[in-house]
Amino acid sequence: MELSEYFQAHPQAAIAFSGGVDSAYLLWAGMQAGARVKAYYAKTAFQPAFELEDAKRLAQELGAELEILPVDILCRGAVTANPPDRCYHCKRALFETILKAAKADGFPLVLDGTNASDDLSDRPGVRALQELEVRSPLRECGLTKAEIRRRSKEAGLFTWDKPAYACLATRIPTGEEITREKLEKTEEAEEYLMRLGFRNFRVRLDGGKARLQVPAAGLDLVLEHRAEIVKTLKQSYAGVVLDLEVRDAL
Repeated sequence: MELSEYFQAHPQAAIAFSGGVDSAYLLWAGMQAGARVKAYYAKTAFQPAFELEDAKRLAQELGAELEILPVDILCRGAVTANPPDRCYHCKRALFETILKAAKADGFPLVLDGTNASDDLSDRPGVRALQELEVRSPLRECGLTKAEIRRRSKEAGLFTWDKPAYACLATRIPTGEEITREKLEKTEEAEEYLMRLGFRNFRVRLDGGKARLQVPAAGLDLVLEHRAEIVKTLKQSYAGVVLDLEVRDAL
């Protein structure tokens, strides 16, 4: 089934919108199909500020309706304890909030941006989506990440080459408590590296140290700014280490 046909069959839908590649294309496709769609952004301490700014920008460029829904995720012990299935508990909280808002707005269906390239066997959050009957049209229509990027570029969406970005909580080792301080420290470190020109990287908390994961193309940039990076990050971390198992491309 083509995505346009999906929206013809489901002409009214709420879209869980993150400002990333997949949900951006899903929102655009729904509007192109003439469906009544609305974007809902669940705002938590797990997302950096730039994600919300990207969501606002994309919605504005498309002329789409966007509602921002604050969710106090740090008050949920099942999430902050950071168990192996943390993502399940987090997704339940986020999508229960979105479902409630969508229902109040008269939408019979909530959609998310899971695509055909996503490995569902390693995504505890998918169980929450299944339990809440959230649909994933990109996956159902067989659209891979590469195809979504290609189509997004053709559509003129600025998100087409945006690197995948997992939430800030993923930088904290499983089993270690998630706190606002750790999240803010991570966001500040990653914002700093972005200003230096890094893309598609992570700053992970590792025994009090910052462990940098960068793609192969970023190794030279690390060496170029090594002294500055160490000096800056050691203001918040006990040390700085470089992970030589480089990150994959986009």
